[in-house]
Amino acid sequence: MTLDKLNITGLSDLEVNAARLKYGPNSLSFKKENGFIDAIKGLAKEPMVLLLLVTSGIYFISGKTGDGIFLASAVVLVAGISFFQDSRSRNAIEKLKDFSQPDCKVIRNGAVKEIKSDGIVIGDSLMVDEGSSIAADGKIIHSNDFSVNESILTGESLAVYKDLSVAEPFIFHGTTVSSGSAIITVTAIGNGTRLGKIGKSMESIVTEQTPLEGQINNFVKKMVIAGVIVFFIVWGINYFRSADVLDSLIKALTLAMSILPEEIPVAFTTFMALGAWRLMKMGIVVKQIKTVETLGSASVICTDKTGTITENKMGLAKLYTLREHLIGDAAGDLNRPEKELINLAMWASEPMPFDPMEIALHKAYAKAATVDERPDYQLIHEYPLNGHPPMMTHIFEGKSGRRIIAAKGAPEALIKVSNLYSIEKDHIETAIKQLAEAGYRVLAVGQAIFEGNDFPATQQQFKFTLKGLVAFYDPPKKNIATVLNGFYHAGIAIKVITGDNAETTRAIAGEIGLHGFEDGITGDELMKLSESVLGEKVESISIFSRMFPDAKLKIINALKANNEIVAMIGDGVNDGPALKAAHIGIAMGQKGTEIAKQAASLILLKDDLSKLVDAVAMGRRIYANLKKAIQYIISIHIPIVLTVFLPLALGWVYPNIFSPVHIIFLELIMGPTCSIIYENEPMEKNTMLQKPRPFSETFFNWKELMTSVIQGLVITAGTLLSYQYAVAKGADERLTRTMVFICLIAANILLTLVNRSFYYSLLTTIRYKNNLVLLIIGITVLVSVSLIYFNPFAKFFGFERLTIRELSLSVSFGFLSVIWFELFKRQKRFSAGKANNNKITS
Repeated sequence: MTLDKLNITGLSDLEVNAARLKYGPNSLSFKKENGFIDAIKGLAKEPMVLLLLVTSGIYFISGKTGDGIFLASAVVLVAGISFFQDSRSRNAIEKLKDFSQPDCKVIRNGAVKEIKSDGIVIGDSLMVDEGSSIAADGKIIHSNDFSVNESILTGESLAVYKDLSVAEPFIFHGTTVSSGSAIITVTAIGNGTRLGKIGKSMESIVTEQTPLEGQINNFVKKMVIAGVIVFFIVWGINYFRSADVLDSLIKALTLAMSILPEEIPVAFTTFMALGAWRLMKMGIVVKQIKTVETLGSASVICTDKTGTITENKMGLAKLYTLREHLIGDAAGDLNRPEKELINLAMWASEPMPFDPMEIALHKAYAKAATVDERPDYQLIHEYPLNGHPPMMTHIFEGKSGRRIIAAKGAPEALIKVSNLYSIEKDHIETAIKQLAEAGYRVLAVGQAIFEGNDFPATQQQFKFTLKGLVAFYDPPKKNIATVLNGFYHAGIAIKVITGDNAETTRAIAGEIGLHGFEDGITGDELMKLSESVLGEKVESISIFSRMFPDAKLKIINALKANNEIVAMIGDGVNDGPALKAAHIGIAMGQKGTEIAKQAASLILLKDDLSKLVDAVAMGRRIYANLKKAIQYIISIHIPIVLTVFLPLALGWVYPNIFSPVHIIFLELIMGPTCSIIYENEPMEKNTMLQKPRPFSETFFNWKELMTSVIQGLVITAGTLLSYQYAVAKGADERLTRTMVFICLIAANILLTLVNRSFYYSLLTTIRYKNNLVLLIIGITVLVSVSLIYFNPFAKFFGFERLTIRELSLSVSFGFLSVIWFELFKRQKRFSAGKANNNKITS
């Protein structure tokens, strides 16, 4: 059945433009919070900003206007950086919304046209089919086997059958098509829809706190508490010695500033938002930012077969007629029984097909039929695809009164409801096995005769005559074997979960090199297993055939119960529950249904699974680089804190070597270093050869935390050594401060380079492509030299010119306090190499 036979031409371009001018775009617009105001509110809650404002005010009160202006300027700079990072995060999310906006089919100027949902106008003829998310309110003008899930509006989870005969033949924005297809005339868009009126937006991206985010926030809170405690201790010590409230307060605030690791939450937000943006540029839409964190942990990938590992280009390839007991080529010269089989299979399909197999049957019918009888027949009753295994039945009636009752579905389903002799059953089962083992997808086709209009409640109550089999071939994607190898090298297991039969799935799986393709289990078998046996089976088996939504969901939950991090790839309506339940739900962007896209957390825009290998690599890279950044922050904060605190606590000659202006300068160096350099770091060469990171693993595990603490303590030793050296040589406070400051800057620069890898040597990582490294380090060196050798700056910061010898010694102290870690990494590589050699020899 075609559009011209339905007499639906849709709107013209002029009518579309007029409707758009009159009613506006099809988008939900609600009161949104002001991003700028939100950013200011967030900034006002930042401890570092509050400390800067308080300290700046104290400087102004005490008459130190220059210091006060500097700290006030620092507030502006910190605010600018925060606004910039916040803006980048918001822009990334907005672009994600644009990319995830669903496509729709409308009839305009007598032709079907694909548009974005915001382009729909009132009066449009909107086409919706199984799996679609309905993008506007409208009235049904044509439907086939059509039912809608309206739970978003009614709370009722069961699908509602709708056609022109019901009291209210309307469908609504935000609901989803459970089965069949329909054409509607759009009656309301945007805020005028029922969903718009009750104020629910389907476009909002809800972000929940992830385990990693929770760990980071918890760590920062603990540091804030520690900062408050130490603040009062230092304030008390200074006040006891000087009895000067303001001066002791400034010195206490200096230490509090040095303790706060405010760069950590900034780094986390930046890495996640930019990670999502990088993935989007690769053709992967991240609907939930938290998925970026989870990607690198994926240990099992469950994938549908059709449309994911195969092309989803179903072509009718083989025919088997029960009358002749022969398997024929669908592309060859067809005899009469084969043509009749194609005709019957077409009548068992939707009049306006959207499924690839049904489209192939309609094409085959058009090619084989001498006369196209479709315009002469009307669909008078239908039974949707259901049952385990599934089948579907359509009843057509012609103008002459002749009736066609045609069914197609899984061969097991049709065999069960057909009257067959045992020898016929043997012939059919032999043909099914031959076709399935060759990789064909097989459907059985049957016919029934029924007089009257009191049709049975279920299609299985008809007495069918099985006519034969139609077999389709869906070739594997060309790069799928390489993709699977990429996952296997990364230590990720692959499970194929499909509604197809075992033999067909096994044939395709063997062709693409799936590990363990010899063993499998069906959905019915799986549902009978106990929880303990199921837990073992889902780990050992790679092929799950004849699966239905409940069985797919059970597999996902069993894998999760085994502490696997599960990624589920799917594109169909029946994949929805499993996609939602998986840690990472991945939908196909081109051939995936809107239900699948809504349930998923990732969308592959071009249906290319090789992009998923890149996504896992990106997830691992982001996590590893974030960890490097945070370990760097911890390592460099320790010497700043201790250099401020120990001289005071131990009563050294210059107890307050640094003031707030020095701390803020060091903070401004560290912020860009961790957020810009480490975020831009390339992936290390061994990243995709490692096993997935356990999701239960804490971000701050004891071993790694101790590594950072030890690094920080050794750097502290270097800075205090430069302090004592300067004092021993009779240096005054300005010279001592300068040597300690340069020592810290040198250690900071080298730590940035050394911590680019906790395994490979500096000689290896220096060759990593990251143009920002030289830029940031160059700026740091230039500014630091200016502070010492440019008199106005030196005077303001309390620095003194260093001789070449003093400069070299300060840099050397900083260099030696960091470079020792290269020996640690060398030993780590040696131990790893030795372990690998032992594995090979054993």
